[in-house]
Formats: sequence, C-alpha cells, structure tokens
Amino acid sequence: MKRITIKDIATEAQVSISTVSFVINGKGEKMAISPAVIKKVQEVAQKLHYRPSMIASSLRTGKTRSIGLIVEDISNQFFADLARVIEDEAKNIDYRVFYCSTGDDDARSEELVQSLLQANVEGFIITPTKNLEKTIDLLLKLQKPVVLIDRYFAHQKVSHVVMDNYEGSYSATKFLMEKGCKNIAVVNNKSQMIQMKLREKGYTDALKEEGIYDKSLALYLDYHASEQRRIDSLIGFFKANPRIDAVLFLANYMGLAGLQAFRNMGYRIPENISVISFDDHDSFKLHTPTISVIAQPIEDIAIKSIQLLMSQMTDFDAFKIEKVLKKGTLIVRESV
Repeated sequence: MKRITIKDIATEAQVSISTVSFVINGKGEKMAISPAVIKKVQEVAQKLHYRPSMIASSLRTGKTRSIGLIVEDISNQFFADLARVIEDEAKNIDYRVFYCSTGDDDARSEELVQSLLQANVEGFIITPTKNLEKTIDLLLKLQKPVVLIDRYFAHQKVSHVVMDNYEGSYSATKFLMEKGCKNIAVVNNKSQMIQMKLREKGYTDALKEEGIYDKSLALYLDYHASEQRRIDSLIGFFKANPRIDAVLFLANYMGLAGLQAFRNMGYRIPENISVISFDDHDSFKLHTPTISVIAQPIEDIAIKSIQLLMSQMTDFDAFKIEKVLKKGTLIVRESV
C-alpha cells in the first residue's frame, strides 16, 4: 500500500504543499490560513489516513515521542507483563516504547543507555543494575527524565516505583509460621541489590521475632549460572538440610528451578515442603499442586511510572521527586 504524503493531501485538497505542511504542524492560524482551508486539509488528511513520518517529525521538533524501557530480562514473565502495561499506557498518550534487557550486566546497561540517548528517546524507565548509579546521575545532569522501577539506589535523588519488598516477604514468612512451619529456608541471589536485601530482611525479621532464625538455612545463587547449575545447587542445599519444612524463593526464576529440584529429589509439595515464591508466573498456576506467590502490583507500578515520567517530560524543572511503595499480594494456593 502506497504511503500517503503531504503532496497527496495537497493534490486532493487543491492547495499548496506548504499550506498542508503548516496545517499538519499546527501553524495554520499563525500563517494566516483561513479556518475553512485548515478544516479542509484536516478532513482530507483524515480521509486519506495520513500518518506523519516519525523521523521527519523528530528532525523538525527535536521530539521523538518515544520512551526507553530498560529491564533485567524481558523474557522473565514479571518484566514482560510490566513492559506490556507500560507500552499500553504509553500508546494511550501517543508514545512508543523501545525496550531492552540488561541481563543484569553493568556494561550492557551502560551501552543500552548510550544507544537510547543516541536515538533521542525523551525519557527512561529503568530497572538498574548494581553499578548503574553513576550512569543515572549522568542522565539527570543531561536533564533526561528518569524513573526507576523494581529497584533503586537508596541515596539517589530520582523518582522510583517499587513494591514494598520487606512487607511482602515478612507477611509470607509469618504466614508459613502460622501454618506450623518452623525450619523455613530462603533462596536469594548474590546480587545484593536493594530489593533482594529487603526481601531477605523481611524474612529474617519475621523469624527473629519468633526466635527461630537460622542463618544456615539461606542459599545464595549466582544470577548468571545456568538453569542446571541452579538446580544442582538447590538439590545439594536441600539434601544437606533435610529438616527444612518450607522455603521462600525471592524471585520466580529461582522458584521455577526449585520446583525442578524438588521433582528430581522426589519431594512432594506441600507434604514434604511448603513453597512460596516472589513474582507470579503461569507455570506456578499450572503446576500440580499450584504454587503460592507474592504477586507484585504490576499494573499499579506501570501506570505510576508513566505518570511520574510524564510529569518530568512536561516540566523537568518543576516536577517533584516521588519515591513510591506499592503493596504486593500474597496469593495462597495449594503449596502451603
């Protein structure tokens, strides 16, 4: 199908190409074009389904109407669902989203930020890697609107929207204790990112209040390890600690590896071990038995992050930094 140009509109409307250009770019009145001609050009453009060139518009206005979304792993269902809602929200205000994954790699993160800067995106929504703080500081110096999601840097003056990770983990651990579990393990990664530290602290504090905290019941997995290496580490850990009667996985990819480990070991859930994982996943709903989770408020996080970004993009000098905590939901299924 032929792309409609302003020349086609000019021919149909029987006006000059410059007249069409002025009308389409909102300068019709300023250029003393009559209301009747403005209306006629607009009607013809609509009739021909004219869509302005994003590249031409960007060159003319310096605006790309685009947002850069940088997440840890777009193949992870949590980030995929988050990206989908952000994209829908951006579409509602006529913005498009470029999204990409860091793989929790600092060098890759910096490279992606530079690439998006070169693409002249108007704002960034980022799940930062461990050492990305200086790069985010650079974006702020460049007066580029930035909102962090899922994680943040405690002392950095930048807006963020995250789940209350401490409360989610604390409540889940308390729930396991209420169900009679006494030897509750936690599986974390080695990243030391703030959201993971808060999740573990919620777990730790809940157990300490009951006087049953045991630091030996914590396993730390390497984020970059293969799936099989994770499974092998989990099998070794649970075989070495047969008294464990419940486990809290602090991310869904760890929970999924855990389910495979338990199957290999012949563990029955919840008869041999109760299970709760952070971040819901379709596999948790389909598993037999279904797996209890701490679900993040994905829609709330996505909508608020777009709102905060738009406030910066509208008036960078006047916006106020907001640090938003959204409460998660403990979804109890058959695994406890």
